[in-house]
Amino acid sequence: MRNTLVLNASYEPLTTVSLKRAVVLVLQDKAVVEQAHPLGVVRATGISVPVPRVIRLQRYVRVPFRQRAPWSRRGVLVRDQHLCAYCGRRATTVDHLHPKSRGGADSWLNTVAACAEDNQRKADRTPEQAGMRLLRKPFEPTPEATLMLALGLHRSEMHELAAWLPAAAVA
Repeated sequence: MRNTLVLNASYEPLTTVSLKRAVVLVLQDKAVVEQAHPLGVVRATGISVPVPRVIRLQRYVRVPFRQRAPWSRRGVLVRDQHLCAYCGRRATTVDHLHPKSRGGADSWLNTVAACAEDNQRKADRTPEQAGMRLLRKPFEPTPEATLMLALGLHRSEMHELAAWLPAAAVA
């Protein structure tokens, strides 16, 4: 099941959490379900909670303004849709275009998703030195795009959550 969108008490999108975490927040009265999956219900002894698609925190959480999305290995895999940047197969690792051992940084523009075979084949070299060509160039996603990627939404599904998302993310 996909992640659940978490809204601040002011209705601004904050992050995504797993279904399990969303249900726990609702049961602890820390959040309320703003939008549920139409047919889903989580049942336990004596309780029944609609499967949350969007939850809103009961108390406002102050969040520092971010112009840039923070880099993470998981974020790179999600950005590249778990597809190897060299061959297009399923990616399970992150490859540094300019190797870390040679001063390469953990950054959006220096990392791509890669399958284990291509990552080992490239080894401690640049793609040019290894004779490997990138199928697509790495890019730095916006914070809004990172949120959309974390939700796992396709363009055709965005209308379902459009009311809760920033206009820039839906456009």
